Amino acid sequence: MSLSEGPASLLVVDDEAPIRDALGRFLTQQGYEVHAAASGEEALTVLARQKIAGMVLDVRMPGLSGIDLVPQALEAEPHLAILMLTAVTDATTAALCMQRGAFEYLMKPLDLVDLGRAIERALRRRATQMESAEVNQWLKEEVAIRAAEARRERSSLERVTVATLEVLVNALEAKDPFSRGHSARVADLSAMIAAELELSDEEVEVIRTAGRLHDIGKIGIREEVLAKQGPLTPAEFEHVKEHVLIGTQILAPLTHLHDAIACLRGHHERWDGGGYPDGLTGEEIPIGARILGIAEIFDALTTSRPYQEKMPARFAVDRLRDLAGTAVDPAVFAGLESVMARRQTLVFLEDNDPA
Repeated sequence: MSLSEGPASLLVVDDEAPIRDALGRFLTQQGYEVHAAASGEEALTVLARQKIAGMVLDVRMPGLSGIDLVPQALEAEPHLAILMLTAVTDATTAALCMQRGAFEYLMKPLDLVDLGRAIERALRRRATQMESAEVNQWLKEEVAIRAAEARRERSSLERVTVATLEVLVNALEAKDPFSRGHSARVADLSAMIAAELELSDEEVEVIRTAGRLHDIGKIGIREEVLAKQGPLTPAEFEHVKEHVLIGTQILAPLTHLHDAIACLRGHHERWDGGGYPDGLTGEEIPIGARILGIAEIFDALTTSRPYQEKMPARFAVDRLRDLAGTAVDPAVFAGLESVMARRQTLVFLEDNDPA
């Protein structure tokens, strides 16, 4: 008897009407809800219309044979408990049916008591399989939920980590009125250039993060060198150059910042290979580093410094045009030029807004 609520539905498939009728009467007496089919094609029609728990199937039938019906029946009803009925001469074929998903096969002439027991065993196996499938599905859903929670927690922790590091950068910049807000401006401009170059949203955010943290290594630079008002000596300049490697070392344990670290490390490389720390050339330099590099130069040119006046944005763009192909990537310069042209248009519109 089925372990499910109510009588289990069985389908008897046999092209011989006397056998089909006899099996139907016996199984009905055993308390099952019985359906019958005279061919494989008819059996598929029943499976499409009815919820069937088990099927008693003759191996040898005209048209769609038992061995061909088994996989099609399981496709229609994946948890169908199939028992094959076979003559001795068809035992090999019945075994092939089991390879395709049938539960068991019984030899003709058939002992009805054996059939009843075989059906009970098959339905118990079916119930076990269905319970296992439900448990597996529950486990998959539970794992997916836990994984999503872990991702959210990790993402939150990563945001907190970046925000904490950004506070350190802002505190460092606050000591110098000429560099205050530098990293935030570089980050925003870099993100705009990256978007202009049609990088993915993920790449844009990596570059924005790198921009916010690109000068964190200056924590390791002597304060008197950072605060020096005049030109740096060659030795002092070599010391300042160390901030790139120091920043890389500070962020290295934070594996989620791997791509941002690559941008940070390379933002003082030059397109012609004359930069530092690795002397990379052209497209050897990560695209994010190339973008940060030009954004930092632009910000330096357009910000007041002890040794230079603030340069208007259009003049800074002209200066960078002269550096395209040597210090900076020409394609990245084109992105900057487009961003600044759009920004100037917006400023013009704002300035002439009658409101």
